Amino acid sequence: MSHDVSQWLVEIKTLRQQLAEAHQEREQAYASAANWQRLYETEAQQRRADAALAKQTIENLKRHIQQIQGSSVVGETDADFLSAIQAEVAKLKTPEELQERLIQVLAERDRLLEALKTEQANHAQTRKGLTTALGDAIDMLSKGRGEE
Repeated sequence: MSHDVSQWLVEIKTLRQQLAEAHQEREQAYASAANWQRLYETEAQQRRADAALAKQTIENLKRHIQQIQGSSVVGETDADFLSAIQAEVAKLKTPEELQERLIQVLAERDRLLEALKTEQANHAQTRKGLTTALGDAIDMLSKGRGEE
C-alpha cells in the first residue's frame, strides 16, 4: 500500500511539472505573439509612411511636369511650388538645357515609380509573412488554451 501511495505521489509530482512546463510554453507563445504583432504593426506603419511619401513625391513630379509642359491646371495652394519651379526653369537658357532638365525629371519620376512598385511588393510580402506568423502564434495559443 505504501508503494501505491508513493507511486501516486511521484505521478502527481510529474503531472505538476508537466503542467508548469505547459504554462511556461503558453506564456512564451503569448510573448511571441505579442512580439510578432508589434513587429507587424511597426512594419505596417513604416510602409504606410513610405507609401505616403512616395505618393507625395509623385504628385509633386506630376505638377512639375505639367508646369514644364505648359499646363495651366494648378491650384492656388501650389503657388510656392510653382514659384520655385518657375525660378528653376528661368535659370535654363536654351531649349537644350530645358530638354535636358525635363529628361532628368522624367528619369527621376520613372525611378521613383519603380521604387514605389518595389516597396509595394516588399510590403505585400512582409505583410504575408507577418500575418502567417501571427496566425501560427494565435493557433499555438488557441491550442494551448484548449489543453488547459
